Amino acid sequence: MTRPAVEAGEHLGFLPGTLSEKIDPYLRPLFDALHDMIDIDTVPRLMQSGVIEVAPLAYMRGRSLNDAFIILDEAQNTTPEQMKMFLTRLGFGSKMVITGDVTQVDLPNGQHSGLRVVRDILGDIDDIAFLELTAEDVVRHRLIGDIVKAYDNFDEQRQALRPIRQ
Repeated sequence: MTRPAVEAGEHLGFLPGTLSEKIDPYLRPLFDALHDMIDIDTVPRLMQSGVIEVAPLAYMRGRSLNDAFIILDEAQNTTPEQMKMFLTRLGFGSKMVITGDVTQVDLPNGQHSGLRVVRDILGDIDDIAFLELTAEDVVRHRLIGDIVKAYDNFDEQRQALRPIRQ
């Protein structure tokens, strides 16, 4: 499992400590999800044995991930170059799942999201599928679906008010 080390709208600056301590805040949501699915005492054992690996996206370059189930979370925060680098790690006997929300991009201004462009690039390739989830698919607190719908409506209204450029 991996995700890009991108902060959500705030720059926290230099983080003291070991490499593991520095990347922990970025990878913490992956550990939270693991602990929701697997007994908290089992996760360290699975990681120690190499059954589960959680690593920053930056450390994927040069690897071939064979016989693996690979998850890229928060893919909206990859650049197109990072997305290509990640996708080309796919090894024999492996599958990839890429998750993200293009309405929640935290990249610096001017940087394009790899998740936004990947569909245009790979949409016609057999064995690659794209699924879009809606507010009805939310599995968090029941209010989250309503919040997502409200933001979607707000964005649609704002888009409708923009002048048409000719």
